[in-house]
Amino acid sequence: MAELHGKVALVTGGTRGIGREIALEFARAGADVAIVGRKHSEDADAVLAEVHALGRKAHACFADLSNATDAASAVAKASAALGPISLLVNNAGINPSKPLDQISPVDWNEAIGINLSSAFYVTQAVLPAMRAQQWGRIIMLSSVAAQLGGVIGPHYAASKAGLIGMMHGYAALLAKEGITVNAIAPALIETEMLKSNNRIRPDLIPIGRFGKVEEVASIALMLAGNGYITGQTINANGGWYMS
Repeated sequence: MAELHGKVALVTGGTRGIGREIALEFARAGADVAIVGRKHSEDADAVLAEVHALGRKAHACFADLSNATDAASAVAKASAALGPISLLVNNAGINPSKPLDQISPVDWNEAIGINLSSAFYVTQAVLPAMRAQQWGRIIMLSSVAAQLGGVIGPHYAASKAGLIGMMHGYAALLAKEGITVNAIAPALIETEMLKSNNRIRPDLIPIGRFGKVEEVASIALMLAGNGYITGQTINANGGWYMS
């Protein structure tokens, strides 16, 4: 297990699903954890309670991360509460599934704003502290849709592919500063977001089942503890896409 004592993690979209499990996994490894959600909810309160029960500090921020000002404000509030951010997981996202002929410019802009632009805004906000520490771990939650197109739509696939390109750019520029940047590309993971989409079936996956949030969180923890892996996309997809 990675040793994260003394580190502060920020997990966007950290109130439910994959983000929630990553936040708890980091807390189990000794990190203090800030989560960012779109609005206050019982889910956020539950995550804070679990982190506190593990003996770690916790903080919740609520913001529209597709807005650059709100994203910077959320990072500032988390840093004021817990200290400089040294671990960032860009997990905030939506999967707005619609038939192809019904995807509008509004749908496109929403997917790009929440799934892709938010990661840029938050990353830019945490980088000064990471560069000052000469240590950082940044993880982008992409998707198998970035590689295969997926089943949601081209707006979603483009937003997730953009995360991989952005990851490559940051990784190349920050490699000599003690900051690694990687992506995780899950396929179909058992979350409320997945259950809400009845078009998605487990028989799409060669392994024959949906993935578990714990299986993604364990990858995030591995990347948090490894200083030699950077610029990589780790595929947690049950064999749907092989590289």
